[in-house]
Amino acid sequence: MSGSIALLDEGNLTAEWTLSSAKTHNRRLLQSIDRLLAEVGWELTSIDAFAVASGPGSFTGLRIGMTTMKVLAWTLARPYVSVCSLDALALPFSFAAHPICALLDARKNEVYCALFRPDGKGALSLETDHAAMPPEKLAQTLAARPAEPVIFCGDGWKAYREIFEERLGEFAIVPPASFHLVRASSVAELAARMFLSGRSEDPRSSAPLYIRPSEAEIHYPHLAEKSSGKPQII
Repeated sequence: MSGSIALLDEGNLTAEWTLSSAKTHNRRLLQSIDRLLAEVGWELTSIDAFAVASGPGSFTGLRIGMTTMKVLAWTLARPYVSVCSLDALALPFSFAAHPICALLDARKNEVYCALFRPDGKGALSLETDHAAMPPEKLAQTLAARPAEPVIFCGDGWKAYREIFEERLGEFAIVPPASFHLVRASSVAELAARMFLSGRSEDPRSSAPLYIRPSEAEIHYPHLAEKSSGKPQII
C-alpha cells in the first residue's frame, strides 16, 4: 500500500517522497519522479544509477516499480540493481542489538518474512531465507528459538500483531509506525553498496522476487512452463 522514491547523492539523502494509499501508484509514479527532480533542481540525465525494490510484495506494484526503473536505466544506459524489499525494511535496524524480523502482509493469511542479525555496525546477516508462511507458523518458529527480544517491522506485524504478541509476549519489540514502511532511501542505501562493490544487473532480465507463485502460475501452470527461463521485460 506504500510507494516511495528517493534521491541519494554521495551517500547523502537528498530527497524522499513516501505515500501510503489504497490506490495504485502507477498513475502518480512518473509524475512524482518528475516533481522530486524539479524540487532539487536535478535533470533525469544527471542520475548515475537506478535501483528498485524487487519484492516480495504486491505483484502489480512490483511490476509497476520495476518496469519504470528498468526502462529508465535501459534508455539512459545507466547501471541498475534490484533490492529485496525485506532487506530494505530491516536496514534501519542494522545498528540494533537484537535480531530483526521483517514481515510484509502477503494476503491469503500469509506473511513474507526473513530474520536478520545486525552486527551493530550497520551490516545485517540473513539468519533465515526469505519465505512466505502463515503468521502462526512464523510465531511458533520464533518462540522456539533461544529466548531473546526480536524487533518486528513491516505491515505484516500490523496485520497479525495479536498472534506474535501472544507467542512472544514481552520479547516482541515494536518500533514507531514510520519503521513499518519499505522506504526508498533504504533501497537506495543498499543499492549504493552494491554499485560500489561493482555489482549491477541487466535490466532486460531482472525479475521480481515473488517468493510464492503468482495467480497466473497457479491457475495456468502450462503457460508458466512455456515462458520459464526466458528473459523478459515486464
